Amino acid sequence: MAAGVAWLFYQSAFAMLFLSPIPFVYCRYRIGMDRDHYRKVVSGQFRELLNCVNNALRAGDSPENAFREGYKEVRFEYGDYAPVTIEMERVTGGLDNRIPLETLLEEFAERAGTEEIREFAEVFRIAKRGGGNMPEILARTSTLIEERMDVENEIRIMLGNRRLEQRIMDLTPFMIIFYIGVTSPGFFDVLYHNPEGAAFMTMCLAAYFGALVLSEKILAVTV
Repeated sequence: MAAGVAWLFYQSAFAMLFLSPIPFVYCRYRIGMDRDHYRKVVSGQFRELLNCVNNALRAGDSPENAFREGYKEVRFEYGDYAPVTIEMERVTGGLDNRIPLETLLEEFAERAGTEEIREFAEVFRIAKRGGGNMPEILARTSTLIEERMDVENEIRIMLGNRRLEQRIMDLTPFMIIFYIGVTSPGFFDVLYHNPEGAAFMTMCLAAYFGALVLSEKILAVTV
């Protein structure tokens, strides 16, 4: 990636040293995207887990047994290697070791890093200590969480085309420079191998990265 940018904007191998941070910045960006994707997957699977837990609670099971039943259901539905299955395996293992369920759910929420699971764990801890109507409280909480997740999904769908347009626009400057450089050799020679041209291309590159960051912030809609 750094070599491609160095060739397009500077046609200089020395510029690779200047552009060497680009791969690291891109890797951090990809890691952030992977984390966001993981949170979305966990949140969606957690919603199915809550449905199973609520059904078990209405049937008269204790919260601990309800989550054990929920673990069996999500393991059957998503498989052994799904994020929620792995997390619930930790929860059921902690229950077998006499660790309080509210503590295990808070640890689950901390590992997952999602606001929905964190809120549920907090409500569950308060409801269990307060001795309220657990099925009713959890059902209401689950409904609120599901409604917010539905809104997030609708926003994500509406922004799908915009994100595709953004990806195309991200590549457009490089495609234009490459196309002109191939079809019109020497057209950009005035910008290469001289201080003024290098400064101008650096300004263009900085403006491009600034627009890239701005577009990401605009499309990063949260509920």
